[in-house]
Amino acid sequence: MPKLPVLMYHSVSTNLQESQGLTIAVSKLEKQLAFLKDNGYHSLHFKDLQNIKEPADFPKKGVVITFDDVYVNQLELAYPLLKKYGFKACFYVPFKYVDETDSWNTNEEKIMSVEQLQSLDSEVIELGLHSFSHKKYHEMTVEDIQEDFDLCKQFIIENNLEVHNTLAYPYGKYPRKGEEQEQFFMLLHKNQVAYGLRIGNRVNRFPFKNNYEIQRLDIKGEDSLLTFKKKLKFGKLFF
Repeated sequence: MPKLPVLMYHSVSTNLQESQGLTIAVSKLEKQLAFLKDNGYHSLHFKDLQNIKEPADFPKKGVVITFDDVYVNQLELAYPLLKKYGFKACFYVPFKYVDETDSWNTNEEKIMSVEQLQSLDSEVIELGLHSFSHKKYHEMTVEDIQEDFDLCKQFIIENNLEVHNTLAYPYGKYPRKGEEQEQFFMLLHKNQVAYGLRIGNRVNRFPFKNNYEIQRLDIKGEDSLLTFKKKLKFGKLFF
């Protein structure tokens, strides 16, 4: 079973001094993408993974690059770099906040508009779900989660967006055990979610053991290039 690291990013900044936590400096991001390019990594969308039927069809060095929250700074800074290095990425949309700000966080970062989301080249960017209201699923009732899904679907249809049925869990949170988890996974299946992304900080094997517990590597703004390389190869085992 081939390895498949799934990288998780959030905000991108032009200021190296701001490269901490969920914000990465564009200069650091470029060095990471250049490393992936120079070392023969092949980026994938989740729709690509759905079409892989045989192990031989999987690239020798596959990677999935993901960005949560569709900040305008991703459009302005990350998107040009992805095109420059020939990589695909997946952008996850909290639909309630489109064309507003990240009020669940700093309330300072601008979220892309519908027009900006529509402008993204689908060969480069695969849009996905990041819930409607950016709440923690493990704190919501089944009814609340279904209502959130319904609002997502309504927004997508009304705004004619092409959105893949991959869901990045806000904060990486979801019910972790027992009946609550079973009900949650059944709800995802009912809503035709193909893949669910947690955090986990481990490198996946493909095919996935559980499509609703795909692990992502949390790439921090303060990470050195050496740390990035080790995360890419070993995940949490490095720490």
